[in-house]
Amino acid sequence: MAAATPTDRIRFSALCRGALTGIPTTPRLLKGLWGLATLKPDSPRSIGRLLQTHAERRPDAPALRFEDEVWTYAQFNAWANRLADVLRQQGIGAGDVVAVLVENRPLVLAAVAGIVKLGAVAAMVNHQQRGEVLRHSLKLTSPKLALVGAECAEAWQSVGGDTPPVLWDGADAPNGALQLAPLLAQAQDGEPAELESVSANQPCFYIFTSGTTGLPKASRMTHYRWLRGMAGLGQMGLRLGPDDVLYCCLPLYHNNALTVSWGAVLGAGATFALGRRFSASRFWDEIRRHRATAFCYIGELCRYLLNRPATPGDRDHSVHSVIGNGLRPEIWAAFQDRFGIRNVSEFYGASESNLAFVNGFNVQRTAGFCPMPFAVVAFDADAEQPRRGADGYMRKVATGDTGLLITEVSEKTPFDGYTDPQASEAKLLRNVFAPGDCWFNTGDLVRDQGFRHIQFVDRVGDTFRWKGENVATTEVEAALGAFPGIEQAVVYGVAIPDADGRAGMAALTLSGSLDGAALSRHLADALPAYAIPLFLRLRAEQETTATFKYRKVDLKREGFDPARVVDPLWVRWTPEAYVPLTADHVAAIHRGEWRG
Repeated sequence: MAAATPTDRIRFSALCRGALTGIPTTPRLLKGLWGLATLKPDSPRSIGRLLQTHAERRPDAPALRFEDEVWTYAQFNAWANRLADVLRQQGIGAGDVVAVLVENRPLVLAAVAGIVKLGAVAAMVNHQQRGEVLRHSLKLTSPKLALVGAECAEAWQSVGGDTPPVLWDGADAPNGALQLAPLLAQAQDGEPAELESVSANQPCFYIFTSGTTGLPKASRMTHYRWLRGMAGLGQMGLRLGPDDVLYCCLPLYHNNALTVSWGAVLGAGATFALGRRFSASRFWDEIRRHRATAFCYIGELCRYLLNRPATPGDRDHSVHSVIGNGLRPEIWAAFQDRFGIRNVSEFYGASESNLAFVNGFNVQRTAGFCPMPFAVVAFDADAEQPRRGADGYMRKVATGDTGLLITEVSEKTPFDGYTDPQASEAKLLRNVFAPGDCWFNTGDLVRDQGFRHIQFVDRVGDTFRWKGENVATTEVEAALGAFPGIEQAVVYGVAIPDADGRAGMAALTLSGSLDGAALSRHLADALPAYAIPLFLRLRAEQETTATFKYRKVDLKREGFDPARVVDPLWVRWTPEAYVPLTADHVAAIHRGEWRG
């Protein structure tokens, strides 16, 4: 890993400047600190109770905006209660799972609120999944009922076989499905009695993550961890007030939207402005439409906005703060300066992680700090494992160096894990610094910046991140293996200049010639757009380890550089077909004219 530049290390003077600029919002920071200090796993606090409190204290304050509609806290809370009543009538109770397969619209938030008020769990299904992957996600969580939006009919139909009972919202309901609208019209809007029995340590969501191996895993999010995220990321980081409006166009099946964004809003009693999807050309129009003062981002969103032609209206908005992750150090200052954004609350976290970091002092080029126990330890990139010394224990890296981020698992910072116990155990490291201790392996390489701050560097293992999504290589390898003529497929991520994350690349061993157009069509039908490899490398045979695992280290290092790769290289220059990679293609990529 490259050594840290002077601007990558945190200086005390920068922390002091950040603290001084944040003086007006210090009471909100202190509120977050108090929330973290006093919240207990067995507390009666919950998401539903928080929503109820806002509805009682500020009933007429706007809670949710979507396109041209606005719901007050009283209206939104009543809607959630009616949905809870409908679900109760369908037999949903504490501990039951309801799968939510609906694209970004207000129903998702109202349904989630209704589900968790009953003490049930919302399984937030990725509506881009299809077929086997979607079946796998449903099997992991064993939902008793599925709430499906008509816009997701194609995805639902691809599941096939046995499915849970369906509550359908919209036209053209499949046979046997119950229509939501008439049931909702007759439902009661009083607070569910079950709300009184919900405690912080109960699960509220299942968030699907590809993790580091194979198909998606379902990580457990408890009310306790959600409330800690609200306090740490929202109140200590973003520091919204009740008059703020946060715009979020990220998918609600992501924790960035459901936990970070919604948590920041509910922590302040502010307004959540929901967008259907991200559009670089319409983004600032949406910001102005909703009179937003904050928004949530992923790194690629920021780059898309920065790559658009500058206009006189780039600062014609009311946004003072943003929160998100993946804002690359090399574009941080340019993004902040061009759009006149005062506060960037970059954070680090993962759906299954027991800790989070947040840039609470408005320092550039950092994922922030964390007051809870963590360590950055030496890592063996070839073995993709943390290094242990002769005594069997790990060693922390020096300030400025890069290593594997691990976080201590304790009663105060529990690891909720996945629905699969084996997958949960695989994420834990034991006897790290002392006999019997236990630490969570984030699977991420970070730089220790000093003053308890870190900077994200890269992901390790089989999963890589592209277009803001985690890509599981085994899923892509399975899709490639289903194409006639491909005998072996090894998938990995490679760096592209001026692009966040890693682009997909596949080393293929063929039994004949390659039909680039047919392969492109096949992958478009089998995978989400972000998971389709951009580059191919045709090899006579693949290298394996002694345990028959594919060797990817050299493949990742060589990438798509024709000067280092003797095998034929192909590129998916357009969605229509893979074509042989030429010098002109490579030159255009390095000029930043193409990023797939």
